[in-house]
Amino acid sequence: MFYYVMPSDDIRHNLATEEYLMYNREFDEPLVLFYYEKPSIIVGRNQNTQEEVNQKFIDDHNIVVTRRRSGGGAVYHDLGNLCFSFVLDTKNAEFGDFKTFVSPIIKALHEMGATTAEVSGRNDMIVDGKKFSGSAMFKHGSKIYAHGTLMLDVDLDVVTKALNVPADKIASKGIKSVRSRVTNLKPYLDEKYQDLDVIGFRDALLKHLFAVEDLADIKDKEVKISTAEEAKIEEIYETVYNNWDWVYGTSPAFTVQKRQHFAAGTIDARLDVKDGIIDKVTFYGDFFGTSDVSELEAKFVGIKYNREELEKVLASVELGNYFLGIDHAQILDLLA
Repeated sequence: MFYYVMPSDDIRHNLATEEYLMYNREFDEPLVLFYYEKPSIIVGRNQNTQEEVNQKFIDDHNIVVTRRRSGGGAVYHDLGNLCFSFVLDTKNAEFGDFKTFVSPIIKALHEMGATTAEVSGRNDMIVDGKKFSGSAMFKHGSKIYAHGTLMLDVDLDVVTKALNVPADKIASKGIKSVRSRVTNLKPYLDEKYQDLDVIGFRDALLKHLFAVEDLADIKDKEVKISTAEEAKIEEIYETVYNNWDWVYGTSPAFTVQKRQHFAAGTIDARLDVKDGIIDKVTFYGDFFGTSDVSELEAKFVGIKYNREELEKVLASVELGNYFLGIDHAQILDLLA
């Protein structure tokens, strides 16, 4: 088995690196990758991004959002989470066989003290009945990668807020995440691993996976990436994982219904969104205004459905003409 430890703490760079190695490198043995990242949300290939994330919370807390090529549900990562990825030839692996893919990780965790860790359901790993890992797969050509999370010491309070969409109605055909009871791994590891950060945990896992006492003993198994390859990875980062069209624009068409009662009246807003672009907006309610609200509705058509673009439209009009006594900030919070 070969291995590569990613130097970046940006999920978009890490996914770009994973993709490059899978698409462009050939190995005569399986490849295992390890990476970690600053606070981020990664949605599955077939999901509606807006339906999975609490956009206001992630904007306020500078949480990165991207989309991966594999299916499955949305996950939250921070610097207390370690990601792994196995890349194998299809002749040595079967798509959908998560249990076989993650079995080396389970074995290593047992050796590190988490003896109740096991594969559960389709693609999760649990310990004492609580989820600490979710996995997903992607096939390209003759290769498959299976990647997943290992929640060592993640801020669980942020998980519930970042992935908890407010109680507005969003209807789409995107695949929705199933929320599970989650836990961190650290309390289940042996005492000697209790003080490890995610880097120390990664290195300990590598030693167990390769059955060595020192990582120097497997230097010949470490993958190297050239400067020319780094430039190609940067191109993937820019054109895919840091690209709004990929992250939001590829979401299935959906309808948003947002309703709120203000002192000056109730507004019920309906937004139809296709490819991340607003296709239609309709306002209902018992609000007052001197101008026909359809004039305002038309101004939203054709813009990206995100807070920044909504704010630009609202700032360009005298909002009191449409919603008397309701200010810009209140309308923005309603729509965004």
